Amino acid sequence: MKKIKSVLVLMVCLLGLTACGSKEKVDDELAEALSQSSIGIIENVYNGLDEATSQDLQSEGAEGVEYVFESYFGMKVDGNGMISAFDSYLMATKEIGNLVSINNYTAEYDTSGEKIIVTVNCTFDNKTADVEFIYKKDLYHTLTSSATNINYTFSEKMAKAGLNTLMGMGTVFAVLILIYGIISLFNFIPKIEAVFSKKKDVQPTTTSVDNAISQIVESEELTDDLELVAVISAAIAAYEGSSSTDQYVVRSIRRVSNGSKWQKAL
Repeated sequence: MKKIKSVLVLMVCLLGLTACGSKEKVDDELAEALSQSSIGIIENVYNGLDEATSQDLQSEGAEGVEYVFESYFGMKVDGNGMISAFDSYLMATKEIGNLVSINNYTAEYDTSGEKIIVTVNCTFDNKTADVEFIYKKDLYHTLTSSATNINYTFSEKMAKAGLNTLMGMGTVFAVLILIYGIISLFNFIPKIEAVFSKKKDVQPTTTSVDNAISQIVESEELTDDLELVAVISAAIAAYEGSSSTDQYVVRSIRRVSNGSKWQKAL
């Protein structure tokens, strides 16, 4: 018995949730009035809309659009919302062509119950589309926005989804390749640093060689030029880091009186 009561209570709760989630039905007279207003906008505004006209309306700004709708159609609209609606309709007609006929319409509240959504199904040159109008549940039933939704077939939707997937994957792989290329360039950084560090190394100069020779000569008691030549060659080889003196030839030795005795011997 307790189990049966529990099941009944659960069913009542579920029914209550269903009732809370259901949309409020729009009054038939109000639904008809808003639907006819929506159809009038499609036939008298959207159908004659082109890029130039859209630009002219947008140049007037939101207040200008609101003034036009109130003056010519007796409707309260949100100017910014209608400027976006113009763009939506123009973008759609570039793909589906011009309006051919209006088929049917529906009107219902949204889940919050604060807005009324009127959907007008239309046939165009290439496809059908649903033009949605969203009205506030206020005294004037202000039209806040509108959007044109193209009705694609299942195969077209799958093709678009596949194309979007490929584009997304392609973008990811392109970024990964770019990152890999940047990381691979890091291998050249040590080589570049080595090149610059070599340039900064002190290169042997004639003055430094002369100083080395002078120090060796002054520390030795040399008796003839052959010994002096040998010492100079050895000093140069030692300074250059060479193990042989065969590549060096001392062609002349000239003593100077000023400065160190052998400072400029060459």
